[in-house]
Parts: sequence; structure tokens; C-alpha cells
Amino acid sequence: MLKTWAVMPTCLPLVRRRCHACESERFRASGKFRVNAHHKIIDAWLLALCTVCEETVKLTVLERVKVRSIRPELLDRLHNNDPGLIPQVLQDPAVQRRNRITLDWDGAWRLDTGGPDGLDHSDELDHEVLDVSVRFAARIPVRPMRLIAEGCGLSRGEVERLLVAGKLVSAVRLSGKLSGDFAFTLKR
Repeated sequence: MLKTWAVMPTCLPLVRRRCHACESERFRASGKFRVNAHHKIIDAWLLALCTVCEETVKLTVLERVKVRSIRPELLDRLHNNDPGLIPQVLQDPAVQRRNRITLDWDGAWRLDTGGPDGLDHSDELDHEVLDVSVRFAARIPVRPMRLIAEGCGLSRGEVERLLVAGKLVSAVRLSGKLSGDFAFTLKR
């Protein structure tokens, strides 16, 4: 039986970065952008607030860029504080590298297995072979073993035993974290 699961974000992830005011390491996106123009050069930042002391930091989105090189739609979205732009900016590897940040996805995602209640274990247990394709709606780093355990209603120890016994196979390594699509086969 072929199933498709999806790892979906439920909210914005927190930003990991040390606060200079209180030494906290978590910030949340404020939902506001700041755009500053210097003649034909533009800078843009995403504002983030410390989760403890509410200190504001600016995460650089654009730095010293010529206005003509920016798509007008992007400039409009920055000026209008478009909430749909925030996840794109936060997940941009260039923005993460430039600002030396990482994202904290704990509690900000869910696994959709396609069942009516989110998890549908009954017909999965009835089949000898379960082929599952896991799709990521965003680049969320998650341990595949955790997804398989949660999606199949098994403990992580049981999933580990199935892997060692050769009853759980995949083209990708299932230990560690993944943030891209993968597939696996579970033999009962």
C-alpha cells in the first residue's frame, strides 16, 4: 500500500541567536520589515523580538543593494510587511548565513498522514508492506525515525528494531536529521 505523508509547518519557527540584553537564545519574528534607502541603494531587515526581554534585533534581508536590481513585487511586499514573506526570508540559507542564525522548529510542525484524525493506523497494520513517501512543505529538520514512529504509532525502539531486522528500508540514511523528501518501506 502506497501512502503519502506530509511534514507541515504549523507556525513560524523561533530564531536561534543570542540576545545581547538578557543572554536568551530565542527570538520570534515580529512580522515587520524595515526598509531604508540611501539614494539608489537599499537595505532591508526583518525585525525579531527576544522571547524573554522583547529586545528587538534586525535580521539583514538586503544589504547595500541597488534599487533597480530588486523585483518591484519584492519591494512592495517588504514595504507592506507581507506576512507570507516572513517564512521565505527565515528559510533562506543566505539570510541564515549572513545573520549567523538557525531556526528552532520544536513545536512548529506536524505530520499529516492523510488519515481523518491525522493518524490512521488501522489499515496500515493490516497490510504486509507499507510504502510511504514523505514530503516536506518547508525545510524542517526532523529525524526520520521520529516521523516513522509517530506516523505508524510505534515507539522509537520498535522502529529501531525494525531497521536492524531489515524490515524497514529506505534509500536515505534514517539516522540523523533530514529536511528533504524521502521514501521508506515497512515490512510487517
